[in-house]
Amino acid sequence: MDSIQKVRSITLWIFIVPFFAINACLILITQFHGLFHPEDIIHNTIPYIDGGASISRTARVFPTYLIFKPAMFLTSYLLIKYWIYNKNIILSLNNNNKNVKKIIFFGIGSAILLTIHSIFLGIKFDYDLYKLFRRVIMLIFIIFEVVAQAYLVITFYSIKNKLLEFINLKFLKLKAILVSFLVFVMIVSIPIVSMPGNKHIKHALEWDFFLGVILFYVLTFFMWKKQN
Repeated sequence: MDSIQKVRSITLWIFIVPFFAINACLILITQFHGLFHPEDIIHNTIPYIDGGASISRTARVFPTYLIFKPAMFLTSYLLIKYWIYNKNIILSLNNNNKNVKKIIFFGIGSAILLTIHSIFLGIKFDYDLYKLFRRVIMLIFIIFEVVAQAYLVITFYSIKNKLLEFINLKFLKLKAILVSFLVFVMIVSIPIVSMPGNKHIKHALEWDFFLGVILFYVLTFFMWKKQN
C-alpha cells in the first residue's frame, strides 16, 4: 500500500524535527549566553531530570524562537499528513471502521493546536486570561495527541489479522504499552499540575512527557515493514 510507505517515510521526521528543535533551544539558552538578554539567560540545567526550565521558557525568546516556531509548523504539517495516511490505510482494510473519524478529529486537531500554540509563543501580553489561554491550548494539544494515538493503536489491534503481512506486531505492542503509560501519567499528574507550586516537577514532567509522545512515531517507523 502506498500510504504505508508514506507513513513510514515521515514518522522519523516527526520525531527528529521537534526533538532537535527543543534541545537546540535548550543548548543555546544555557550555553551561549552572549546571544540573549541577561533576563532571558538560563544557567546549566538538564530539565528532563531537574526541571530547571519549561520548554516554552527555552523557546519563546530571540533567537531560540527562530528555531522553535518553524520546527513546530513543519511538525504540524507532517502530523496532518501522518493522520491522513493512517486514515487511508485503515479504510483500505476496513472501510466501515468506526474509529476513523475520531482518529482524524483528534489527530488533525492536535496538529492545529500545536500551530496555534507556536504562533502565540513569545507574544507578550501581561494579562492572566492570555496566559491561561496559552496553557489551555497546550493542555488540549497533549490530550488530543494522546487520544489520537490511543484510538490508532486500538484500531490497529482490531484489524491486526489483516495487517500481519505489513507490520511487526512486537512494535504495535510496544506502542500500546507506551500509550497506556502516557495515559497513566496524565491521570496521575492531574493533582500535581493543577495545584500551585511543584514548579520543577511540572517542568520535568513536561519534558519527559513530550519525549514519550514523540517516541510513538519512532515505534511507528519500526512497526511498518519496508515494502518492495
